[in-house]
Amino acid sequence: MAQLLVRDVPRDVVEALKRQASSHGRSAEAEHRDILEKALRAGREAFRARAGRLREATRGRIFGESADLIREDRDS
Repeated sequence: MAQLLVRDVPRDVVEALKRQASSHGRSAEAEHRDILEKALRAGREAFRARAGRLREATRGRIFGESADLIREDRDS
């Protein structure tokens, strides 16, 4: 498995991470992994939700090549 090194983390952030890890009964490293996984998962879910809303908003529209549309607009 790959490793990740994070430099120059403010001391208060490190201490907060350690306190949170302790409250969850795991190491700071395990807590860090969990936080990263949750953040990335949330980002993917937010992207998928937004993409779904955009698909729904544009459903049924006719799409063409953008160059053709620009040329048609320029020629009119």
